Amino acid sequence: MPAIHKSTIRRARQSERRHERNRATLNSVKTIVKKVQSAVDGKNTDDAKALLRTAVSAIGKAVSKGALKRNTASRRISRLTVRVNALSDSHA
Repeated sequence: MPAIHKSTIRRARQSERRHERNRATLNSVKTIVKKVQSAVDGKNTDDAKALLRTAVSAIGKAVSKGALKRNTASRRISRLTVRVNALSDSHA
């Protein structure tokens, strides 16, 4: 427990709430990313492309909520896109 100041107690409460909110956001992003990766591993091009769109959207929302940094999100989107595009190129 923090020092006995009203402001530090309040800050601790706020920090806990933000931590929970960020965890939930990041867990949902991880789940969607895993779905994209499993679609790529299963060589399912159409599903991978559709799921990629939702993953990019979810990652963007995480950035706007402050759960992810902008460059981290950009890197993750880039890597996912490369994997999906490689899958569609190999089938073309």
